[in-house]
Amino acid sequence: MADLEKANISEEMEENTEEQAEETVEEVSEQENNPENTAEEAETGEETEDDATKDEGIEKENSKSDKKFFKKKEDKKKDKSKERIEELEDRVKRQMAEFDNFRKRSEKEKSAMFEMGAKSVIEKILPVVDNFERGLATVSEEDKGSAFADGMQMIYKQLMTELESLGVTPIEAVGTEFNPDFHNAVMQVATEEYESGIIAQELQKGYMYRETVVRHSMVAVAE
Repeated sequence: MADLEKANISEEMEENTEEQAEETVEEVSEQENNPENTAEEAETGEETEDDATKDEGIEKENSKSDKKFFKKKEDKKKDKSKERIEELEDRVKRQMAEFDNFRKRSEKEKSAMFEMGAKSVIEKILPVVDNFERGLATVSEEDKGSAFADGMQMIYKQLMTELESLGVTPIEAVGTEFNPDFHNAVMQVATEEYESGIIAQELQKGYMYRETVVRHSMVAVAE
């Protein structure tokens, strides 16, 4: 009995083994007959690799786009800063030019005011000079060597020296041709000493302050 049971078990095992072998052979044959499954699996793997590559490419493109965006933004800021700097520089240049013009205008006005003030003072001093000259002209020959006459002469010379240092000079008259810019003719005289149109006599001395006539010479012109 025991031998019979053993024999049955052995037969069952052999049958099971044969069935498993047959199933394995059938699977192999199916795989050989259906290569599409393997190709699909391979394609699935390739698609996975392609997707990964595409994702990397998209990330790189996004990174480049971000860099370009930030670069454009920075360039825009730089352009605005440059425009602002140029605007401020232009404003400073205009203000400096305006200040320079104001300075020149102020100096010119100051000089003109000084000239007007100086001329006004000189015009008031000239009658004093005239009186000095009239007083000295009345000194007799006997009194010319006196202390009083010498003192008056020294004061007159000092006054004329100071006026000359300020730019005040007398206008030439006698013996020169009449010029209405410098002379004021009040009469004509008959004389053989000078030709017609030449100043024969100076009635009142004229003066100039630098290049400006302060007082015209009052003269008599030869006929």
